[in-house]
Amino acid sequence: MPVLDFDEVSVRRGEATLIDRISWRVEENERWVVLGPNGAGKTTLLQVAAAQLHPSSGTAGILDAVLGRVDVFDLRPRIGLTSAALAERIPRHEKVRDVVVSAAYGVVGRWRESYEELDHERADALLIEVGVKHLADRTFGTLSEGERKRVQIARALMVDPELLLLDEPAAGLDLGGREDLVSTLSVLAADPDSPATVLVSHHVEEIPPGFTHALLLRDGRAVVQGVLEEVLTAEALSATFGMPLLLRHEGGRWAARRRYRRR
Repeated sequence: MPVLDFDEVSVRRGEATLIDRISWRVEENERWVVLGPNGAGKTTLLQVAAAQLHPSSGTAGILDAVLGRVDVFDLRPRIGLTSAALAERIPRHEKVRDVVVSAAYGVVGRWRESYEELDHERADALLIEVGVKHLADRTFGTLSEGERKRVQIARALMVDPELLLLDEPAAGLDLGGREDLVSTLSVLAADPDSPATVLVSHHVEEIPPGFTHALLLRDGRAVVQGVLEEVLTAEALSATFGMPLLLRHEGGRWAARRRYRRR
């Protein structure tokens, strides 16, 4: 059973079509990157996958359920999500350990809920896994952008999700922060116990080693999708971003730059 099974999914807002007849299937052992320029529909697609947005037409299958035929409040706890919108909701005075453990109740910000020792142990183990255990007693607002991104990933994993969705996790990071994050995601991708993962990005340089598939979007439509090494080509990337691009793949990492004509 696939974790995502979209059939001709479209999302429209007034006269605008945000995603247009997307058919897409993600299996439980796959790690996908969704690439495309601004306005391509990447975040909209992820919102549907996170059961936060219903399609205007088509069928969106998520974790053996279909949107519109299931209580999304039962479905959402099975999905781990990181996004800029979620990060903005995290109180800046919240301790890092509490940012992570509060995901067990699906809340942002500790209140009066109580947690078992196993919850705290899992939160600490995840902070170790993403390399920020030493920050457990710091407040979220004192962290660097890269540290916040790692904490958000730990939080997304807290519920032991069946699907992990990462919406531009490297946005706003400097080179060192990006490379640290890519390394962390590569370790997660290599772990057979990690959930199926979908990473949204603008940049091929942010694709972690170990990712298996790619979906390229432009103007809300799929340009190409499939096994990463087969579909991520200079031609497909150029069509996606609307400019001539050169693409290089070396040592498990990707890099792209514009191709200029010689005069």
